[in-house]
Amino acid sequence: MPSEKKLVRKGEYFKKLQNLLDEYPQIIIVECDNVSSNQMQKVRTVLRGKAVLLMGKKTMMRKAIRQHIHQNPEVEHLLPHLYGNIGFVFTNEDLNEIRTLVTSLKVGAPAKAGTVAPNDVVVPAGLTGLEPTQTSFLQALNIGTKISKGQIEILAPATLIHAGEKVGQSEATLLAKLNIRPFSYGLVPRVVYDHGLVYESKVLDMTLADVSTVVAKGVSNIAALGLQIGYPTAASVPHSIMNGFKNLVSIALGTEYSFKEAEQMKDMILHPEKFAAAAPVAAAKEEKKEETKEEKNDKEDEKKDDDDDDDADLGLDLFA
Repeated sequence: MPSEKKLVRKGEYFKKLQNLLDEYPQIIIVECDNVSSNQMQKVRTVLRGKAVLLMGKKTMMRKAIRQHIHQNPEVEHLLPHLYGNIGFVFTNEDLNEIRTLVTSLKVGAPAKAGTVAPNDVVVPAGLTGLEPTQTSFLQALNIGTKISKGQIEILAPATLIHAGEKVGQSEATLLAKLNIRPFSYGLVPRVVYDHGLVYESKVLDMTLADVSTVVAKGVSNIAALGLQIGYPTAASVPHSIMNGFKNLVSIALGTEYSFKEAEQMKDMILHPEKFAAAAPVAAAKEEKKEETKEEKNDKEDEKKDDDDDDDADLGLDLFA
């Protein structure tokens, strides 16, 4: 049985988390792997007045949220995302701004054996400061070297570790000898809870242009589906009307039947010479317009050249 003191502490945590869930409709769930307590304190300082960072055990978070579902049913959407080493960032401010503040504080760290590399690690070319006796150690890692000025020189940049791979003991030892701290750790936003909706944090990077592109593609797909299965939708109706109009024009052209919109099409077929004569006139007007524009540019260039010549003559007169 837990002690009375521990039960009180749990009750206080539950109450705090539930109050924050009611007060803040926006939450960023962040991963906190390899983040020190000192670094966490700096994050809290940066967020002060704009957001609240709350850490805790996942089991306590789940229990507190389940107890609170009857008061705020939307928080149930958080439960599937409570795994790993995580924390909550509660805010009423702009989510993109808060995410930027959260991710701005990162601390460099050495590569430790057994950890998963968050990024590629490349050993740069050049002198290493290592003694020639350690050449075989580098060659075992497939790094080309030579002896230069009494020390080992790496001939070309070499990718020692790829992102997602575990760091081996040999790689960690080499990076320590070269005094390379290849990783940087900080809070990593995972998902965003926004008024009951849950989505990945990368959605915050989307611009209005991206949203417009996605919506346009979705409308196009809906229109294509509606046309294919013959089910009218707001997206497919304009295309259906246009297709119907084309069919009516085709019928009018093939029969004696006619209507106002089809008369011009019939006229074009019966008297093509009228429209053929109109096309060169329009082209000639456009060509004349282009020539006028070119002449104007030529005149401006000539005037500029004359001004330059006058300036040159003036300079010669001054020093004659």
